[in-house]
Amino acid sequence: MDSTFFAFVGLILFLALVVYLKVPGLVGRNLDARSDKIKSDLEEARSLREEAQQLLAEYQRKRKEAEKEAEEIIASASREAAALKSEAERKMSEYVTRRTTLAEQKIQQAESQAVAEVRAASVDVAVQAAESVIGAKLTGAAKTHVFKKSLAEVKARLN
Repeated sequence: MDSTFFAFVGLILFLALVVYLKVPGLVGRNLDARSDKIKSDLEEARSLREEAQQLLAEYQRKRKEAEKEAEEIIASASREAAALKSEAERKMSEYVTRRTTLAEQKIQQAESQAVAEVRAASVDVAVQAAESVIGAKLTGAAKTHVFKKSLAEVKARLN
């Protein structure tokens, strides 16, 4: 008996022991379990990918809506700013017009007041001049009567 025979018998016994202990079934079950786990992991990864794609699409839609809303807000703000600008220009124009009219009225009032003051001063000067001329030419009761009559007449005409 040579050593190859013993090696062959050892191999047969080893294989018989492996079959008796059901090692091929254990290996198969382990491989099947691992295959099932890989399949479930792949299925979970596929569902996560689909969910991620849905989330991406939703966020892109929300981003587009937000951009559209921002554009609408900017357009609205531009319209409002233009309206405020035109309103401010209109109010400024009205204010300038009112101030100009008020200034013109004050000028006319000052002119009227100046004319009245000049008239009053000229009346006073005319009265004094008439008084001195009449005083030099008339004497006594005639002087008083003429002065009062002239004074009343001048006041009636100037007022």
